[in-house]
Amino acid sequence: MGSLTNKVVFITGGGSGLGKAAALAAAKEGAKVAVMGRQPQKLQETVEAIQASGGQAIAVRGDVSQLSDIKQAVAEVAAAYGTVHVLVNNAAVFIANSLADTSLPDWQHQMQVNVTGPLLLTQALLPQMREQREGIIINVTSSMADNGSGGYAAYGASKAALESITRTLAEEEEEYGIRAHLFNPGQIRTAMHATGKEPEQVVSQLIELAIWHKQQPNGQHIQVS
Repeated sequence: MGSLTNKVVFITGGGSGLGKAAALAAAKEGAKVAVMGRQPQKLQETVEAIQASGGQAIAVRGDVSQLSDIKQAVAEVAAAYGTVHVLVNNAAVFIANSLADTSLPDWQHQMQVNVTGPLLLTQALLPQMREQREGIIINVTSSMADNGSGGYAAYGASKAALESITRTLAEEEEEYGIRAHLFNPGQIRTAMHATGKEPEQVVSQLIELAIWHKQQPNGQHIQVS
């Protein structure tokens, strides 16, 4: 039996990059996996890869910036698996531009996907996590949250906000057996970044955060070197 046997793991941005790697790794540990994203074909590729290895997975199409999509995705996962034990808020966007030239629509879009989306999805799943007195929420962050980076003002600000929300969540929900963690994968190859480590090289540390036990420290911030 794997370390996530009989657990349900819900991953946004699960069609590629770190999200896909996390889905495959969670399934390998015995989890029932749900992947959410905007590209059905890529999601289906993740699902088929898991099923080919004997695992269980479903794809739920949706945009995390849209509340209606989040409600529909949560309903589909509940219909398939009954509950969620682990949420990985991985989906993100960035639009490169200087602070002076960042347009309001670009700022709002990055905040909506990178901050509001994880917030709304967390709010949608908290009632069932509270009821079962068990849940882990892992928010994927970036070094830009602390350091900033020229050309990525909105993205860095969105990750800083996400980190603050995560720390607040860890404090507020601990009494219900819910853990909230941050995972910074460092520089990895994704659709948004052409250089760095392969996601498969770092995902094992994310999976370690997904394993619930009473002695697990809350509010961890894991940064891959």
